[in-house]
Amino acid sequence: MRRLFYLLPLVVFAIVAGYFAYGLKNDPRAIPSALIDKPAPTFQLPPLPGRSDGLATTDLKGKVQLVNVWASWCVPCKAEHPVITRLAREYGIPVHGLNYKDKPEDAIEWLKRNGDPYARIGQDLDGRVAIDWGVYGVPETFLIDKEGRIRYKHVGPLNNPGALEQLLAHVKEVQG
Repeated sequence: MRRLFYLLPLVVFAIVAGYFAYGLKNDPRAIPSALIDKPAPTFQLPPLPGRSDGLATTDLKGKVQLVNVWASWCVPCKAEHPVITRLAREYGIPVHGLNYKDKPEDAIEWLKRNGDPYARIGQDLDGRVAIDWGVYGVPETFLIDKEGRIRYKHVGPLNNPGALEQLLAHVKEVQG
């Protein structure tokens, strides 16, 4: 019985070491989303002042499209903005904006200064819709399929090396 008592720490160590070894296989930059392959959360957001279209769940069906979570106070959003503009204009992918916890006047000014690639923009003044989408921070971009399901989520700006290529590969896959 004493021998088993002495072996117990070794067994516990082996189990813990195995657990950590398994964890080393995972990409530490990957942030999982429980919403992948599930319908986009139900929501309805008002438009920015001066725009006629807000953003709602019903707008996210019928074609492959992107939802980009952004804010005027977000520095990485400004760095990512040329890529978002390119996706909308050069690649013809509809991009909708979810304006996160932003002052409407600041968002409007930001769009005037940097360009407006968004087909629709919804104001998420209190951040409740972003929470329902599982947003960790801005910017984040979601790929939505024709049935309105979230198929891919990119956390962070799309101007990082390889990010645009990875997103476009997912778009191509979803478009079939």
